[in-house]
Amino acid sequence: MRTTVTLDDDVAEALKRLAREQDLPFKRVLNETLRAGLNDGKPAKRYRMKPTDLGLRPGIDLTKALTVASGLEDAELVHKLERGR
Repeated sequence: MRTTVTLDDDVAEALKRLAREQDLPFKRVLNETLRAGLNDGKPAKRYRMKPTDLGLRPGIDLTKALTVASGLEDAELVHKLERGR
């Protein structure tokens, strides 16, 4: 459908900027933006992720995790220094 719409200057500039950034025609950006705004009057569905228990390996003590990470980081730095990087 072809129609005439009067846009506020700031809205027109924002749509033009989006069209340039996405390398899309102005008409397509305008239509996609209106569709997103209308969305049948329903709020966007919130994304939810169900947590999963990964369990722990036997013998792993998480209270010492920072010490282990620090030791690994130190070992990597020494390795890089020895290689001359």
